[in-house]
Amino acid sequence: MSHRVVECVPNFSEGRDMAKVRLITDVIEAVAGVKLLDVDPGADTNRTVVTFIGDPDSVVEAAFRAVKKASEVLDMRGHSGAHPRMGACDVCPFIPVEGVTMEDCAELARRLGKRVGAELGIPVYLYEHAASKPERKNLAVVRKGEYEGLEEKLKDPHWAPDFGPAAFVPPFGALITGAREFLIAYNITLNSRDKAHATDIAFELREKGRVARRGQTTGFYSSGKELKYAEGAFPCGNCEQDFTAFEALESHCREVHGYDLCHLLKLNDIDASKGVAGQKVYRSGLFRECKAIGWYVDTYKRAQLSINLTNYHVTSPVDVLEATRKMAVDRGLVVTGSEIVGLVPFKPLFDAGQFYLRQQGKSPFIPVEDVLENAVFSMGLADVAPFEIGKKVLGLPKVYEHGLMAMKGTDFVTEVSRDTPAPGGGSIAALAGALGAALASMVANLTQGKAKTHHDETRLLEAAELAQKVKEQLVLAVDDDTNAFNAYMDARRLPQGSLEEKMQWELAMQEGLKQAVSVPWSTALASFDAMRAAEIAMHHGNPASITDTLVGVQMGFAGVRGGIWNVLINLKDITDQIYNAEMKDKCAKLLEESQSLLDRATAHGDGRLEAMLAPKK
Repeated sequence: MSHRVVECVPNFSEGRDMAKVRLITDVIEAVAGVKLLDVDPGADTNRTVVTFIGDPDSVVEAAFRAVKKASEVLDMRGHSGAHPRMGACDVCPFIPVEGVTMEDCAELARRLGKRVGAELGIPVYLYEHAASKPERKNLAVVRKGEYEGLEEKLKDPHWAPDFGPAAFVPPFGALITGAREFLIAYNITLNSRDKAHATDIAFELREKGRVARRGQTTGFYSSGKELKYAEGAFPCGNCEQDFTAFEALESHCREVHGYDLCHLLKLNDIDASKGVAGQKVYRSGLFRECKAIGWYVDTYKRAQLSINLTNYHVTSPVDVLEATRKMAVDRGLVVTGSEIVGLVPFKPLFDAGQFYLRQQGKSPFIPVEDVLENAVFSMGLADVAPFEIGKKVLGLPKVYEHGLMAMKGTDFVTEVSRDTPAPGGGSIAALAGALGAALASMVANLTQGKAKTHHDETRLLEAAELAQKVKEQLVLAVDDDTNAFNAYMDARRLPQGSLEEKMQWELAMQEGLKQAVSVPWSTALASFDAMRAAEIAMHHGNPASITDTLVGVQMGFAGVRGGIWNVLINLKDITDQIYNAEMKDKCAKLLEESQSLLDRATAHGDGRLEAMLAPKK
């Protein structure tokens, strides 16, 4: 797709006075080209995470207006909350969604920072992919000292802001803006009110790790004695080994534990090149691209691990949740659930649902909504607050909310029966193929965990995966076919007064016809895949379900045949003869393959049925 979409997630230091928050979100929504997706306030953190998307220019404009409004209605001098913060709009990242690069988003951050500094007189720091210096890449490093330490920080030339004055602005503080990957703000809730319980586990998870200890007296790592480096004595923070040289320790950490010791120390403000004698020893955390702290949330009366996953492709919510569950048991604790602050991309939640289905011995290839529901249940995402999939998940698969497939079955049949040319045969062919795929999926998943052999199990999973994929494609094709026909009819109605208009009309007609061919051709191909999935389920699934697979094959064939017929009837008006010849050849080959599969499956199925019905001797 050619359009450009950017996400912006400003965090405002106000989570208790929703009237003030609404003043900020109102100016965001007033910008044309921007859609406000989520407003997530927290009373204990005294912070609100706002999420909106739009084209790059509109998003930058909305971000500036939001920062300006925050500077007018928020005052940091009386602010307190559990979350680290440096300003009224503490952080304002730009995230690429579609048609934009990370560098594009970094440039948007620089545009915002320059304008905020110049027009509002607020100091601005750049971080992550927009950082002006390597040491400013990490948000935690930039925000160190928070609002209370900002006045002194600004006096240090090393910490001069990237934009705006190097002067303390008491009501606002400073803005941090940048470009980053999609960050998942993820909290895990414990059956405890003790913040230290959450902190102990959080420090095990986070990339920067924790101060190393030995000699634990309880299940909590914090019960041990802190380690320090000394001349000729360099203990490993992740095991019990000691070394007489730092270089030997470095090699050990890299080869045995898989981490760069100097990088770990740098994350904890220690420059190994200057010597480490007298410095604390650090233990590497379990996960990269993971930041975590522990806190107590009075609203829930429970402690939580507050986790930022800065690249979910590297570390996912499931990774940290399962590790936390194991460590909680070791400490006599229970994970009661978890929550996602703001939005979450579709993929990590869908992957989580499939992970837990596999853990349960179930097929992961079931309807999308069922996979997501399983993720919500398995992760306890509704433990402390409601979790609405439609509102919380970004990038859900495409659906036509008011399309043909959103109708009741009787209404759809009635619509087809009316004296209008669409929906017609193309939409019905797509529906037939979708139903064939659905039956294949049903049989494959019914037999999941009950197959006779491992080979059968593997083949059934293949069938279920293929069936779900083409089912989703064909459900959309029901509306796509009608939409393509309507687009063609719109092209026919274009004016033909002048020679130029006639040429434009002819071009639009030919393009419309090719689109009218493309949709049913895709229907035919997907329906053939539905037939293939049904045939696999027939041979490896429960014998009692053989008639379901036979119907699935037959419905898939109807989708293939109907799709091909709709391709051929539209070819007659296309003037591109090379295109026509190629499509006719493709149709002939696909029809031959699908007819062969239908004959083969029918013969096999009928033979099995005859054997079942034969009198027992």
